[in-house]
Amino acid sequence: MYFGQIQEVTSYINDSIPFPVSIAVILGSGLGTLEGMLEEPLTIPYAVLPGFPRSTVEGHEGRFMFGHISGHGVLMMSGRLHYYEGYSMKEVTLPVRIMQALGIQTLLVSNAAGGINRTFNSGDIMLINDHINLFPENPLRGENDGRLGTRFPDMSEPYCTKLLDKVKTIAAESGIPVREGVYAGLSGPSFETRAECRWLETIGADAVGMSTVPEVIVASHAGIKVLGASIITNMGLHVQPDATSTHAEVLDIAGKSAANLSALFSGIIASL
Repeated sequence: MYFGQIQEVTSYINDSIPFPVSIAVILGSGLGTLEGMLEEPLTIPYAVLPGFPRSTVEGHEGRFMFGHISGHGVLMMSGRLHYYEGYSMKEVTLPVRIMQALGIQTLLVSNAAGGINRTFNSGDIMLINDHINLFPENPLRGENDGRLGTRFPDMSEPYCTKLLDKVKTIAAESGIPVREGVYAGLSGPSFETRAECRWLETIGADAVGMSTVPEVIVASHAGIKVLGASIITNMGLHVQPDATSTHAEVLDIAGKSAANLSALFSGIIASL
């Protein structure tokens, strides 16, 4: 049934979009301005896709956009799906399965994240070199469909080292400062407590958020190469004990850093 749903949505997209896509971009909270990278974009709202979940979070538009960047056919997901919205992990990661069926080879994934590393500042871009899965469920749990991937996928390099090295070079040449670190994925939707921030620091996390990890696990299962980036939108309470966190603040800071992230993503796509 799940495989059939993937095929049905993929068929609808193939009938609607007159060119192939090989690269996908998932936009995080407040990063909708990255849609401007696309040349002559075509839009498919989630609402018209058969059986497709709806994005319910502010800052997530709820649509696929298709266009070209530097001659490459690109799918852009404006409005991701989150576990905290009440969706199952299979629903959260359905877009990545559709990307797989469409022939996507490279996935650029972005998010807004809280800073755990004490040397970080709000507005920093952190390139993700690894993650810690703290969600209560793995998206591959259950019967494995061999048409989608192997039962036990290797996770030694969930974020492609070659892409990471390329984007660091692009950042240096463009004068865009970047950080690098480990992203911890929690279910949300509540922000982290002071004690949780101290614990995340202890286990080796540099940033924390409520997305990305399930999508990257499925991308690895599907054989898709991933580049990940977080915009640090607020520092954890272990660093700023009197601070409070709001979604409005997250959207504001993410929007201010979007131009630099757009330049990095455009550069990496041009290099492929």
